[in-house]
Parts: sequence; C-alpha cells; structure tokens
Amino acid sequence: MNPIKFLEKQGCKVTYLDVGEDGVVKPEDVEKALRPETVLVSIMYANNEIGAIQPIAEIGKILKNHRAIFHTDACQAAGYLNLDVEKLGIDLMTVNGSKIYGPKGTGFLYAKRGIRLKPLMHGGGQEAGLRPGTENVPAIIGLSEALAKVQKRRVKESKRLIAIRDYFIKRLTKEIPKIFLNGHPKKRLPNNINISILGVEGESVVLYLDEAGIACATGSACNSEKLESSHVIMAIRNDYAYSHGSLRFTLGKDNTKKEIDYVMKVLPKVVEKLRKISATWQK
Repeated sequence: MNPIKFLEKQGCKVTYLDVGEDGVVKPEDVEKALRPETVLVSIMYANNEIGAIQPIAEIGKILKNHRAIFHTDACQAAGYLNLDVEKLGIDLMTVNGSKIYGPKGTGFLYAKRGIRLKPLMHGGGQEAGLRPGTENVPAIIGLSEALAKVQKRRVKESKRLIAIRDYFIKRLTKEIPKIFLNGHPKKRLPNNINISILGVEGESVVLYLDEAGIACATGSACNSEKLESSHVIMAIRNDYAYSHGSLRFTLGKDNTKKEIDYVMKVLPKVVEKLRKISATWQK
C-alpha cells in the first residue's frame, strides 16, 4: 500500500477495492474498476494477516484483453499455492525468500518477457541494468533451492497443515467463548489461523503466550512497531474490538498437532485471566 500511496503523491489516480467479510476480492469488482487508462492492477495472492486466497486466475482472465499490467504479491503463497504464471495470467510476481525457509533478505521479481521496468537505482550493468551492485550468489542459489523444495512438497505439506489448522480452529471456537475466525474458512492458506478474541488486547495475549514458549502475533510483522489497529481486520470487520483482539498463529514444517494441544492448554487460561481485568469484557 505504501508504494501505491507514493505514486498517488506523484499524481497517479488509484482505485482501492473493498473486500467481503471473508477478505476476498470479487473479480467483478476488479472488472468494474478498470478504466481505459488503467496501467497496473496489483492484488496480493494470499493475505499475510488473515490468509485469504484471492481469485488471481479469474482476475487474470479478465485482464487478458486489457492493457493493464497484472502484478501479484506471492510472498505468503509461494510455499503452498501454484505459481504457474501462465495459468494465473500474471505479468509481475514478487516472492520473499524468508517465507519459504530461504535466506533472509532475499526475494525476486518475476517479469513477463516484454515488460519494461525502470530501475530504482542507477549505476552498474548488473541484472540487465535494473539493480546495480555485485550479485549475492550464495543467497540467490539459496533462494532458488528453497523455492524448488517448497514447491515440490507443497501439495503434501498443505494437506498435513490443513488438518492441523482445522483442528486448531475447531478447538478455539468451541472452547473459548466470543472468539471469531478472520478470513475465509476454506479459501485460506494452509498454515494461517487468524482469530479475534473479544474482551482482550491482542498484545497482552502475545506477551503471556510468549512466557509459555508460544509464538504468535497481533498482525503483520511489517507493522510490528505500530500499535495501531490492523487495517486488514478493519477492512473485513469495521470494528475496533475485533481488531485490537486479533491474533495470528502461523504453522510451519515443524509444527505438530501435539503443539496445538499445548496451546489450547495455555490460551483459554490466559483469555480468562485477561477478561477478568478487562473494562470492556461483557459475557
């Protein structure tokens, strides 16, 4: 969003699309928003906070006969979803190495042949004149290897994580009162569980769980220094109570069902304790 806001300051006209309560963009809304002068459509493949998977292939078909370049942020999706750019109808795709067990600080931009890009930095002729500076070969190889591995096992790993994810969601919503799942129940990343617990502050829950050796977050790691409400939760709920009480649990290759049982041993007690001292909690 910040690069888009920067472009607005340069005089570009921007249209922001709403999402439904499930956090999913409707392809017909994209089609309605297109203007003859539209040059770029950018939609995240899967949301980093609530895990909602967007209908990228459907949107790609809509844009096939339009001059607009189609970009997707696939950082969260790369380990679990199909990255076939031809089938998705994608012109530009960004991927982050640290999300797929690759070297931190690495990433790449896929650009369809024929797409002309303007460099952000100017200098040497490395990387076709797009990014000057000596290439970090070990990091490049590490990123490439990580992507190959996660894509090879993504179907099997997704199936395993979906079973753990759904088990966790079922226990959460059954055992803790006034707890709500954020994002689409099925069209979501296999490793994502985002919930809103009414009557508590998400930051307080994170601190208590951290003491118990449980890692989770209140929103995006990119905004971890800010205490503002999550714009993602506000977009689907439009309620500060849901936003302030939101928590994101992210599963990975080493997580097991046994660890979920441990979380459910600790979390209900933490919520009960915090609700007792909460001025906003009402049974």
